[in-house]
Amino acid sequence: MYSHNMVGSNDIERSKKFYDALFTAIGGREGMIDPKGRLMYMHNDGIFMVSQAIDGQPATHGNGSTVGFAMANPEQADAWHKAGVEAGGTAIEDPPGVRENPGMNMYLAYLRDPDGNKLCALHAMS
Repeated sequence: MYSHNMVGSNDIERSKKFYDALFTAIGGREGMIDPKGRLMYMHNDGIFMVSQAIDGQPATHGNGSTVGFAMANPEQADAWHKAGVEAGGTAIEDPPGVRENPGMNMYLAYLRDPDGNKLCALHAMS
């Protein structure tokens, strides 16, 4: 259904440090910057991008928006969260852990990146 996700940033180099830490913590590679100055990550058949706003205005985070990343297990979610905090992200909401929902329990970990974008690591539990 999805081809990619993109979030805005006002400092691509700062974002690269942050997202490199997130993706390498879960077995991905460091990002690459394309000729237009956008930061790109390809991992597990997904594409995640970070860009300055095309209209020339400051990038802002979307209130109510969340970008979710699938995790193989709770330990991977914890490593992702720890790497994000150490690389300048902010832990938000409840601490990483199991959230019980009717029909499916999920292990969730939430962060805000240095630009305020809300991110979630999710492992669906059986």
